[in-house]
Amino acid sequence: MTVEDVDSAVVSPRVNGPDVRGPGAIRRAELAGFLRSRRERISPEEVGLPLAGRRRTPGLRREEVAQLAGVGVTWYTWLEQGRDIRASEQVLRAIAGTLRLDPYECSHLFALAGAPEPAAYQECAAVSPAIHAILAKLAPMPAVVQNARTDILAYNRSYNWLMEIDDLPFSERNSLLQCFTNPAWRARLHNWEQRMPVAVAEFRAQMTEHVAEPSWKALVKRLREASSEFEVLWTQHEVQPMRNHAKQFRHRDAGLLSFDFTHLWLGQRSQLRLTTYTPADTATASALEACAFPE
Repeated sequence: MTVEDVDSAVVSPRVNGPDVRGPGAIRRAELAGFLRSRRERISPEEVGLPLAGRRRTPGLRREEVAQLAGVGVTWYTWLEQGRDIRASEQVLRAIAGTLRLDPYECSHLFALAGAPEPAAYQECAAVSPAIHAILAKLAPMPAVVQNARTDILAYNRSYNWLMEIDDLPFSERNSLLQCFTNPAWRARLHNWEQRMPVAVAEFRAQMTEHVAEPSWKALVKRLREASSEFEVLWTQHEVQPMRNHAKQFRHRDAGLLSFDFTHLWLGQRSQLRLTTYTPADTATASALEACAFPE
């Protein structure tokens, strides 16, 4: 019997008679079904895997999910079979990223796994309707809300035109991650080499209050493994406060754009910040009006 054949024996309720399972077993069975459904909707091509051999079920295999998430195959199989095991926040985040879960699906995953809701998605809920309204009214100026970890939590139409956030999976919407792992994002940033040491130094300073948190450690680990440039900057241990700067972008339709950006913190002790990008010259202002909001 293969691991793909044992699901019904492990997680399925009895066909006849009352369901005598306890709440924990029922929750784990729901988790098993949810993971299978998310796995089956992703094709191997979407994650860069070759099509090799005949597949009995659609989507990814369990061992492929485990490999992509960096967890053991046996452990992931047990999780998807509904066995009584514990998953850390770091592991659940890795699985959520591999399965390309959106914030609502990620919260559902954490709830079914009996784990606290991840901070980034709690913060998404903290972006109130009033803040979303402000973002919309700031257009055509680009504006974005981020947390200290540089997760992108909300943005307006102009920022999406500038950085194409809608095209990114929810789990990948982190500006520092995109800067070092996404060539298309890097190509948009004029003077990337001069800007990145500042960005890493600001991030390290922000991490001072979060050095033991799994989500921060997982992000740093991923960046160090994925980017030799980040690794070099990270080992220099530079720190800088977050300041307002000027920034330039290369847009494929509008050319070189220049902005003065300003950070506005959303509360006296909040680590959420709204960043606005004010055109620094008339050419940028005209491009925003003409390209981001054409007639």
